[in-house]
Amino acid sequence: MADRTLLILDLDETLVHATDAPLDHAHDFEVGPYVVYRRPGVERFIREMDAHFELAVWTSSTRLYAEPVVAEIFPAGIVPSFVWSRERCTRRFDPDTHDFEWTKNLDKVKRRGYPLERVLIVDDTPKKLERHYGNLVRVKPFEGDPADTELHGLAEYLPTLSDAANVRRIEKRYWRRAQVTVGA
Repeated sequence: MADRTLLILDLDETLVHATDAPLDHAHDFEVGPYVVYRRPGVERFIREMDAHFELAVWTSSTRLYAEPVVAEIFPAGIVPSFVWSRERCTRRFDPDTHDFEWTKNLDKVKRRGYPLERVLIVDDTPKKLERHYGNLVRVKPFEGDPADTELHGLAEYLPTLSDAANVRRIEKRYWRRAQVTVGA
């Protein structure tokens, strides 16, 4: 599958919402002390993306959290090429907030043989990809809303990028607007 574009998916607030304080509706599963809510349509989204991309997961959460979440949300028979967690992130100091944050350096993916021109990453936090904005497809943070439709629109948009020679040169900040035009 080396000829396919790699699509890296973030977990928290992108595909799921995990919290230690349950929301006002039933959660989907539990991992450690957290109740977890699937973003509406997540399994269908993963199935549809698997038809177009090589899939992977990269979260700034721990491995002990990431692996069971991936096992819960990935449909049977679909296995991501890799599941990376906080251990593969880079810890950086943010002088504005005086706090540390985890960033995702896609050069680590490049060292595994993936050309960055053929790598997309779906994440809700652009700051985590500050060195690789050209690879980012930003989604609205998911906080458990059962009426959320973000993945539906994303499933229509992403396949349009699957055969691009260089995804970094394609403007992706306004992908929702492109969907309105297509659907009009």
